[in-house]
Amino acid sequence: MALDLPNPESRIPDPVPKRFVLCAGEASGDLLGAGLIEQLRARFPDARFAGIGGDAMRAAGFDAWHDAQELAVMGFAEVLAHLPRLLKLRSAFHKRVLGWKPDAFIGIDAPDFNLGVERWLKQRGVRTVHYVSPSVWAWREKRAEKIGQSADRVLCLFPMEPPIYARHGVDARFVGHPLADTMPLDPDRDAARAEFGLAADAPVLALLPGSRLGEIARLGKPFLEAAARVAREIPTLQVLVPAANAACRQAIERLLADPRLAATSLQLLDGRARAAMAAADVVLLASGTATLEAMLAKRPMVVGYRIAPLTYAIVKGLGMLKVDRYALPNVLAGADLAPELMQADCTPDRLAEAVLGWFRNPDSMASLQARYRGIHLELRQDASSRAAEAVAGLIASPTPNKQPG
Repeated sequence: MALDLPNPESRIPDPVPKRFVLCAGEASGDLLGAGLIEQLRARFPDARFAGIGGDAMRAAGFDAWHDAQELAVMGFAEVLAHLPRLLKLRSAFHKRVLGWKPDAFIGIDAPDFNLGVERWLKQRGVRTVHYVSPSVWAWREKRAEKIGQSADRVLCLFPMEPPIYARHGVDARFVGHPLADTMPLDPDRDAARAEFGLAADAPVLALLPGSRLGEIARLGKPFLEAAARVAREIPTLQVLVPAANAACRQAIERLLADPRLAATSLQLLDGRARAAMAAADVVLLASGTATLEAMLAKRPMVVGYRIAPLTYAIVKGLGMLKVDRYALPNVLAGADLAPELMQADCTPDRLAEAVLGWFRNPDSMASLQARYRGIHLELRQDASSRAAEAVAGLIASPTPNKQPG
């Protein structure tokens, strides 16, 4: 006998409203959670949502038992200082989630906290989802198996991730990247330049040495020295430097106090990184999510990065790093679209020469547009909707058996 399932589009009230617990530990996760809540509510109009989240999730109708800021602790020393509080919060959270009897628990990024919670709940028969895969494609692939012990289903932002999980018997789904949904396919460079008072024909370099103080300490000086060297060859160069927050701005200002690091014309900005990229001809930036934003802005880029020498030696020596390409555009393209200058190669001279290479070859800059647009379209999948569909499919499946705790 066929089972008649309700049509999610019919909005017939559910006799037993669905319950979802979500846990987001930072601003980006809060935005992902808000989009997911909206799309889950479209499928389950009477559903209830609770857990740990921020303002965006609250605005979407989320009952925040704790604020996301309570998990926003970075750095080894900071984590140690907050460890008793975090352990107490996790223990209380475990019990409250289990007592609420949710249809699913959805951990959004924040793997250090969420994967442990997911594993504990999965062992007790709660369906678990991890939204945003850690970078198993880059290093420590064997983490995929352990993630599968925590999550019944992993929601991935990049298409190369599910095949890695499949090798370890883990159910992972590519849902697309929310940045690809929100950023325009054809950025308006003229409008972005007008925002900063820049001429339409001015040569513009956006410089992003990172969003953390440690990154600025390692990359700020070589990046600014490189910009000054480019400006010596292109005297009309305009440089835009977005600072992620007040502390980052102060760190960059201290570097700019050295007149040798000052480019011909430089604007230090409070945030507005995406607009700065859209306004630029070329972007010089630290490896990380910003490289994805630069690609979605369709801008040629040069990627530099340095980590502590001892850390780099350990990671390389133990074979933990599994890729030859680091920048996300290059990984997604499977080709060297953007120069990558890492560790000892990340010098002012090499950075400047790579930036000048783009300025000297406008045809290469133009040909990049189609490659970046193709990747943009691949990632533009309506991520929140696809993530909600994956969660809905999971809770419609047979109830898992409890594992030994």
